[in-house]
Amino acid sequence: MGVEKTEQVWLDGEFVPWDDAQVHILTHTLHYGLGVFEGIRAYRCDDGRSTVFRLSDHVQRLYRSARIVELEIPHAPEQIEAAILETLRVNHLPEGYIRPLVFLGEGAMGLLPADNPVRVAVIVWPWGAYLGDEGLERGIRTKVSSYTRHHPNVTMTQSKTCGNYVNSILAKREVTRLGYDEAIMLDTNGFVSEGSGENLFIVRRGALKTPPLGSVLDGITRDSIIQIARDKGIEVSEQPFARDELYTADEAFMTGTAAEVTPIREVDDRVIGDGARGAITRTLQSTFFDAVRGREGKYDAWLRAV
Repeated sequence: MGVEKTEQVWLDGEFVPWDDAQVHILTHTLHYGLGVFEGIRAYRCDDGRSTVFRLSDHVQRLYRSARIVELEIPHAPEQIEAAILETLRVNHLPEGYIRPLVFLGEGAMGLLPADNPVRVAVIVWPWGAYLGDEGLERGIRTKVSSYTRHHPNVTMTQSKTCGNYVNSILAKREVTRLGYDEAIMLDTNGFVSEGSGENLFIVRRGALKTPPLGSVLDGITRDSIIQIARDKGIEVSEQPFARDELYTADEAFMTGTAAEVTPIREVDDRVIGDGARGAITRTLQSTFFDAVRGREGKYDAWLRAV
């Protein structure tokens, strides 16, 4: 599915028409992958407001990613937040996906960038359920990929670095070619890590478990679900677990800005629980959507008005 074109892109502090948002063929990030990005969502609330979910948290993570890979963003965080809100406004987009991208422009080639400018773009477009509306309702079929997830000392896992996602693309292609919806990746020790672009949770005996930070990204939706679960009195632990514990879970689901909260109904052709969205998954998913749609006042601090 192609991206639905909008009108304007924010590029290096100015708005340019969508079709004019071009870069040179010698753009360093295009060749070597040293860039960072975020994925953020705007939602239309039930009362008509348009809001961005956890905007400051996303922008702060963008700056952490840049610091990890030694990129200096030439704008203050407040400027990026304002640019995101204004890009939604100029495109008349009350709900959709937001992609801030920090990349190295043309200049020196080779593995040591010198005077290459650090460039910043903000792109917005309409985007529905990443793993499908049916996936949100019925759950998805997943397969453990033959590709291993990153190790912290190989490609630092707490930065959303552009080039790191080649690993995700290979895993996603592998499993979708075989008829599955999403990949599950193991870490270098053989424990469950995450999906190609999502964090992963399991439910056993009424308690929630998710892999600890290490090989997994510090997901903002992951953090939201942990907070919601604890608010509801559900025990949450961040512990390593192996594939066989995933197979025997009562429930499993994935979280992410794109995936939101998506149940898993199968892993490696093994039915998880009853093969449908479980009760705890349903509760957490429902509360999450209540939060992002402005129906749950407890979480209004997560919403930034456009």
